[in-house]
Amino acid sequence: MSFDYMISILKPMLEGAQVTVLLFLIAIAVSIPLGFLLTLAVRSNIKPLAWFANGYIYLMRGTPLLLQLLFFVFGLPLLPIVGEYLVFDRFAAACLGFILNYAAYFAEIFRGGLLSVDKGQYEASQVLGLNKWQTMTRVILPQMFRVALPAVANESVTLVKDTALLYAVAVPELLHFAQTAVNRDFTIVPFFFAGIIYLMITLVLTLFFKWLERRFKYD
Repeated sequence: MSFDYMISILKPMLEGAQVTVLLFLIAIAVSIPLGFLLTLAVRSNIKPLAWFANGYIYLMRGTPLLLQLLFFVFGLPLLPIVGEYLVFDRFAAACLGFILNYAAYFAEIFRGGLLSVDKGQYEASQVLGLNKWQTMTRVILPQMFRVALPAVANESVTLVKDTALLYAVAVPELLHFAQTAVNRDFTIVPFFFAGIIYLMITLVLTLFFKWLERRFKYD
């Protein structure tokens, strides 16, 4: 395997990796706040809102991500009446699928984080004269975030690996270019390079979350 061959296969794969990273950044930036809003909806005293949020989480967690991607990319335009208004670029439709799916998982992670906060913290905040907003932003949420952080990190690494599903909906990402090189050159070397690139992305992500955990560690 010559150096020129390595360069020839790495160049398109790195371009595909840019798509992988872009999807990850969009999905993580939108699904985390959306997941937190879902958590608040689940805990809402407005029963229809809580029922809707619980049903949404059950639906998104109970069906395969690949099936959801196929629906958003190929199924939405086929819906009667509104289908013609739901024709998106494949990358945009895939982003929508990832965001809606991962928001459900982050909602469950944040719900677990809120449940881990001792009820005494709420009572202590009342004794100190804090209102509900101050209690949530100054006392409860920082503790919830610290507890939820390892699970958020794990889910984020899973998101990086799940971006390979873009291959199934014909979005040219890292795995797409690796598979193309394998089929063209009859060698599995591109798969090894693809694995190394995925490992490098997850390594950066892991180091970032380790830094966050040390940043918010207070015991």
